[in-house]
Amino acid sequence: MKQIIFFLLLSVTLFAQTNLNKGNVIFLHPDGTGLNAYNAMRILYFGPDGTSNWDRLTNIGLYRGHMEDALTASSNSGATVHAYGVKVKLNAFGLNNDEKIVARSGKKMSIMEEAISKGIKTGLINSGSIVEPGSACFVTGVSRRNQFEEITKQMIDSGVDVILSGGEKWFLPNGTKGFHGEGVRSDNINLIEVAREKGYYIVYTKDELQKIPSSATKLLGIFAEESTFNDVKEEEQKAKNLPNYNPTSPSIAEMLNVAIKFLSKEKKQFFIVAEEEGTDNFSNENNAQATLEALKRADDAIGVALDFYKKNKNTLILTAADSDAGGLSLLGETEIGFPYGKILPARDKNGAPIDGVAGTETVPFKSAPDKTGRQFPFAISWSTFSDQSGGIVSRAIGLNSNLMNGSIDNTDIYKIMYATLFGKLLK
Repeated sequence: MKQIIFFLLLSVTLFAQTNLNKGNVIFLHPDGTGLNAYNAMRILYFGPDGTSNWDRLTNIGLYRGHMEDALTASSNSGATVHAYGVKVKLNAFGLNNDEKIVARSGKKMSIMEEAISKGIKTGLINSGSIVEPGSACFVTGVSRRNQFEEITKQMIDSGVDVILSGGEKWFLPNGTKGFHGEGVRSDNINLIEVAREKGYYIVYTKDELQKIPSSATKLLGIFAEESTFNDVKEEEQKAKNLPNYNPTSPSIAEMLNVAIKFLSKEKKQFFIVAEEEGTDNFSNENNAQATLEALKRADDAIGVALDFYKKNKNTLILTAADSDAGGLSLLGETEIGFPYGKILPARDKNGAPIDGVAGTETVPFKSAPDKTGRQFPFAISWSTFSDQSGGIVSRAIGLNSNLMNGSIDNTDIYKIMYATLFGKLLK
C-alpha cells in the first residue's frame, strides 16, 4: 500500500513539474549588459543603496552563455539560442549552417513561430534597426547576418502582430524617399506597402505611436532610418552635435507600453521580445555616458512590464543578455584623479581606457545620493571594443519565475518561456 501511495505522489509531482499554468511572456533583452553595467547604472541613477527596476525582479539565474563552437556568443547566435533553446554555431542567425534548426521542443520552428501557430499574440521591439538579431532571430533565418533585405522581408511576412523598431532604409527600394531617409533595397520591393496590404497600421514617430486607432489589428512602427540612437564615441557626438537618442523616436519603455496595451486589449495571451540595442552598440564604442543612459532606458521598460504584472499575475517577465559588451567596470577609488571636478586621466595604470561624464579626460560621474545623502565620484573603464563572456545575470518575476534559479544555461531562457507560453516544462 505504501508503495502505491509513493508512486501516486511521484506521478502527481512529475505531472505538476511538466504541466504548468500558461500565461503572458515579456522577454527583455538589454543587449551586451553584464552585472557591472547594472551596478554602474543603479549607482548613477538610484544611488549606491538604491533599487532599480531590474533589482525588483525576484528570481536570479547565473547565465552560462557558450556556443556550439565558441565561448563567447555573437548577438545573432545568442538570440538564436534564446529563440530555439539549443546550442548553435557562432554565425547562426535563425539557421545553423544554413539548416533549419530543430528546437528544444522537437519542432522545426522558433518559440515565437510556434506561438503564432497557436494563436498567441506576438510583438517584437528593438531600439535599433529591424534587422538586429536580438529580436529578428525569433522569426527569421538567414545564412549571413548581413542579409538585411531578406531579414526585413521575413519579418514582415512572419505574422507578428506588433513590430516596433528602426531600419526604414531596409523597407524601401533604392532611392525611394521615406519618412526618415531613402531606401536601399536592391529588389525594388516596397515593404511598407506590403505591410500595409497585410493589415499593419504604420507609424513613424513617438507622437504617432500614441494615436493608434482602436480599429488597428496589426501595428508597425518605423522610427528611424537605421537605429533610434547615434552609436558613436562621445567626442564624435560632440563634434556633430548628436544626442544619444533621436528625440522624435519613442524609447523602448514607450514602445513596450503601447505594445502591451495593444496586445492585451482582447485579454488574450501574448508574447513580447523587446531588445534595447543601445546598451550593446554604445558599449562597443566605449561610450560610457550613453551606455548608462541606454541601460536606464531598458530599466524603465522593465518598470513598464512590472506595472502590467501588478494587475496581471499570469505574466512572466524575464531578462537576459548573451554577452558583456566592452567589459565595462566602475572605478570608485581615489587613485585616478578624484575628487569630483578634477579631470580624469585618459588611462588607468594598466593602460585601460577611462571615461568620465563626457568621455576621455573629462570629470568623473557623480552618483545619486546614498541613504545618508552622500554622493560619490566614479569613472568607467573598458577592457575591449568587442563582446566578452562577462558576468551575465538573468532575472525573472511572475508566473513560473521559480524556474529561473541558480546556474542556468543560455538554452534555459527558451525552456522558461516555453513553460509559460505552452504549459509544458521541457527536459
